[in-house]
Amino acid sequence: MGDFNLALVIVAIVVCVLVFLFNVYLLVNYQHPDDANQAYFPKFVVVFGLSIAAISILMLPADVANRQACRHAIYNGACNLTLPMKELWLAVYIIDAVLVFFVIPFAMFYYEGDQDKSVGKRIKSALLWVVTTAIVCALLLGILYGLAGKVDFTVRHLSSVTTNFPSNWDFSSGQPCIGGSGAHACSAYTASASSEKTWTMRTTFPEYVVALATIVGSVLFSIFGGVGIACLPLGLIASFIRRPKAVITRSQYIKEATELGKRAKEVKKAADALHQEERSGSKGRKWRKNVKAVEKELLQLEEDVKLLEEMYPQGEKAETSWALTVLGYLAKLVLGILGLIVSVAWIIHIVIYLLIDPPLSPFLNEVFIKLDDIWGLLGTVAFAFFCFYLLLAVIAGAMMLGLRLVFITIHPMKWGATLMNSFLFNVGLILLCSISVIQFCATAFGYYAQATAAQEIFGHTLQSLRGIKYLYKYNVFQIAFIVLAALTFVYYVAFGWRRKKPSGRFQLSS
Repeated sequence: MGDFNLALVIVAIVVCVLVFLFNVYLLVNYQHPDDANQAYFPKFVVVFGLSIAAISILMLPADVANRQACRHAIYNGACNLTLPMKELWLAVYIIDAVLVFFVIPFAMFYYEGDQDKSVGKRIKSALLWVVTTAIVCALLLGILYGLAGKVDFTVRHLSSVTTNFPSNWDFSSGQPCIGGSGAHACSAYTASASSEKTWTMRTTFPEYVVALATIVGSVLFSIFGGVGIACLPLGLIASFIRRPKAVITRSQYIKEATELGKRAKEVKKAADALHQEERSGSKGRKWRKNVKAVEKELLQLEEDVKLLEEMYPQGEKAETSWALTVLGYLAKLVLGILGLIVSVAWIIHIVIYLLIDPPLSPFLNEVFIKLDDIWGLLGTVAFAFFCFYLLLAVIAGAMMLGLRLVFITIHPMKWGATLMNSFLFNVGLILLCSISVIQFCATAFGYYAQATAAQEIFGHTLQSLRGIKYLYKYNVFQIAFIVLAALTFVYYVAFGWRRKKPSGRFQLSS
């Protein structure tokens, strides 16, 4: 048993190092050239935040493996070398909450501060915003914890008399207890409703903070995740359908390039006008609406430029470039089909295991268990993949809704052209939703992940927390997830396959 636990610790350390190195690679390749050799604090926050998000997702499979390390122990206390998963869960999620609500906002305020001010003044301004937010959050959390920081467990009061150890036992449905008088209720199945009691106890403050952060993340998760579980695979398939079918001629390229140049001038003119309005201090509702319109037009323009470059490859390796473009779209089709299978499996699992009571089938839980029987970690790897897929769906859903809703700011991630404020925003979104992804996975795969520390935190405490438990009792988040997934699927079937055409001359709303 000790060897297994030592191997688990070594694997955990190696995975943490690999995750950190991979996130450094992402930062170096995605960052904008303007941020090279500067903005070191935001970069550290980005790498650290992405590492925490990835490690938190991987902790649930590690928790399952940790439980398996003690499956031959008579009781859990006999297994002294397992990882302290409950303490690790609480530590990771407290760090998660601190990053989302304090460190990332500070880094964004500092990065977006007036560049003409000194470093000290920018730090002072950012701290002022963050400290004010911290005081308000601390007061709110303290009041809520004092008033409603309790868990209400529903239990049944059962009892029985004692007797000398007999040579044989004579129990039946009519005599479920020792003594046979029938005066004691010792069978939960036959006990009357009056035997049901509510056992109330106060939860710990760290668990309460994790629970509230999970609620905030669950709202975002049910919206972005529900949309993303459908648009992630369907978007890849739609991209293949809308792909360029052949290389265009030079005259067609010149014509299209001229039109794109005119649109670029219009967008620049509109952006300059908005910048002038911002300097004059007139930042009203119309200004924000126009900023959103410019962002959408700019993203559409960049997409059209990229498509034109694909349709008319230039240079000495034009044929090779076109071949790679074709292979890229074929890869999108394959990944889209595989993703669609995973998305359908997720939706079926949610319906038959979570929404129907009692569950029709354990479904994916049984799949993971059978994979573990084939090879010790195969089920754990598949389990981690399904959890990561949900996180990718959240990101895809946020990007899709960000392009269409006025009140959501667009923060696109682009290879070699991502500014630090966009990086920080997306890292904050990933961190906030990662808590809910873990909670959702711990619930959806409760049969596979039973008896884990995550089940204790998310499966018992969270779902019995006063004032919050009804959201989970009536499956509010799961139902919203399924409804939004269905609506997104209908949207893609009706409109998603068509390529958006330029609407003519771009103008700001007056």
